[in-house]
Amino acid sequence: MDATPTRTADFLAHLEQVVQRARTINNQRFRPLDVQELNMRPGPGRWSVGQCLEHLNIIGGHYLPDMMRRVRLARQRGSKPAELVKHGLIGKKLTEAMRTPASVKALTSPQKYAPSGSRLPRTVVEVFGRQLDELLRIIEVAREVNANRVRIPNPIIPLLRLRLTDQLEFLVVHLERHLAQAERVLDGRTTANAEQSEAQ
Repeated sequence: MDATPTRTADFLAHLEQVVQRARTINNQRFRPLDVQELNMRPGPGRWSVGQCLEHLNIIGGHYLPDMMRRVRLARQRGSKPAELVKHGLIGKKLTEAMRTPASVKALTSPQKYAPSGSRLPRTVVEVFGRQLDELLRIIEVAREVNANRVRIPNPIIPLLRLRLTDQLEFLVVHLERHLAQAERVLDGRTTANAEQSEAQ
């Protein structure tokens, strides 16, 4: 993801474009896979396409329902859009860390977010598609409220409450990271450096 614009409308449009691109990849590249292709791993301890998607599904399951609830509540309370995006210090640092290429800096996911198994059904692709749709709906509602003021609790650190702007950007950058990982697996282009750092 490029450096994000500061105008709220441009910022949200940029996020939407990334998610729409993810939908295209899911429909064109992941949906046609059979169970064997979905679960093919590039090496011991490395994630398959299915595991990459399940990891994203687990993250989405923790974040998306609460984000939708809070953004709808803000709309019900009469919140109005802010012209410019504001970022919090912690949210900005988390997103910057996620943006760092895996070959440069490996990130390890907490066990609760790790894929549950190595033999996943094709429904993992369908769930991923539905979560992308939900993320797009959240972005759409976010256009109607002051996304700088909506706070999203962190499932791991409940006292940490990120701005909706930061949480959305973090999730979209995280999405890009693991989509790229899944595509490398599918293309058989996983490099030695990436293999060492992508079991995350």
